[in-house]
Amino acid sequence: MKEITNIPVSGYINQYNDSVKSFKPEMSELKVNAIKRFEELGFPTKKSEEWKYTDVSGLLKNNFIPAGKELKLTAADIKSFLPVDEKQIVLVFENGVFNKGLSQISELPKGLIAGTLQSNFNHDAVKNHLGKIAVDNNESFVALNTALFHQGAFVYAEKNFNSEFVIQLLFINDARINPSVCYPRNLYVAEQSASLKISENYYSVNAINPAFCNSVSEVFIGENASIEICKNEAENKNDFHIDYTGIFQRKNSKLLINTITSGGGMVRNNLRIELQERNCSAYLNGLSVISGESHVDNHSFVDHASPDCYSNELYKGVLDEKARGVFNGKIFVRKDAQKTNAYQSNKSMLLSDDATMNSKPQLEIYADDVKCSHGATTGQLDPEAMFYFRSRGIGETTARALLTNAFAEEILDKITITQTREMLKSLIHDKLTKAE
Repeated sequence: MKEITNIPVSGYINQYNDSVKSFKPEMSELKVNAIKRFEELGFPTKKSEEWKYTDVSGLLKNNFIPAGKELKLTAADIKSFLPVDEKQIVLVFENGVFNKGLSQISELPKGLIAGTLQSNFNHDAVKNHLGKIAVDNNESFVALNTALFHQGAFVYAEKNFNSEFVIQLLFINDARINPSVCYPRNLYVAEQSASLKISENYYSVNAINPAFCNSVSEVFIGENASIEICKNEAENKNDFHIDYTGIFQRKNSKLLINTITSGGGMVRNNLRIELQERNCSAYLNGLSVISGESHVDNHSFVDHASPDCYSNELYKGVLDEKARGVFNGKIFVRKDAQKTNAYQSNKSMLLSDDATMNSKPQLEIYADDVKCSHGATTGQLDPEAMFYFRSRGIGETTARALLTNAFAEEILDKITITQTREMLKSLIHDKLTKAE
């Protein structure tokens, strides 16, 4: 059995062998190829440039146990995570397993499907896109997810479906008994001229044991279609979360994706966007508000493969105590992608001398008629702004809270899903205020 620099993969191979009988026959080829690829790749180490600042060896020291079919969460356990509006569609996944009893499923509008990937495996959209957008290549965690996933969310908007309807997805880690691992696999598809809004939320119930969530989402945006996704990562401080989201865009399509991280011990977000046809636009926004010894690593790759496309990327971080942040973003402009407009910015605020931030914005351009820029800034609170507040009788604690909240709200205001935006503003405000 292969090992990479003394980090064993055998335990995860054993998970595959134990669960292979429960896989649907239609998935067998996909999963067999994935486990072979995972065994070839092993786990990444810091010798890899893509993982230079994120060490996964701590994750692999834990004996994570896959969740069984028995569901233990109660309505009281997740009450604080549920949307206030009871009319919304809410799909709850407990350690990666769909919990129908805790979900809120009412009659869906015509043209919209919101359910589990497993129950829709014979849908044409699943056959056409599953495993085709988030390809493993050198991504060992994508290969691991593909080999071991059982369930996840399937959200589908048929041609011309247009509604302000929001799909709320709750992925809950429950490690109260044992360290747990789950592999959610999601597929979101907006066909031609359709629109979707999805709120993707990751939480943990109170637990002494760590949890590991290895999630993968694949997103297809058809011609003239649009999708908004908001990722809310608010897990426990001893949890591990590795997420990969692959997005494929057709002509004239629009993407808005916001990633808000306020919890987790070690979080890695991988986002890959392919602008494959003319006049695509993609807006990527991220906010990390972390403290303690939390580590959050945001990696993005925007592939401008066609002319006349636009991307705009803004990631911010507020880091306190011994928190560590990483931003590694690349804009890739292919030779034929003329008239590309692409912008990338990373801004971080360090509230402690022990907090660290590693930022690496990148441009790789092979076309000659483009407008592209990138930049990164890392600093502390503006002393002049602090002086302004103090000179007007505002205490230091209040002044710091006001400045950090203002810094964070630039990202939060970009979320158009009203209830999610207001919930996150309250969560981030409370976190920043308590930090003081």
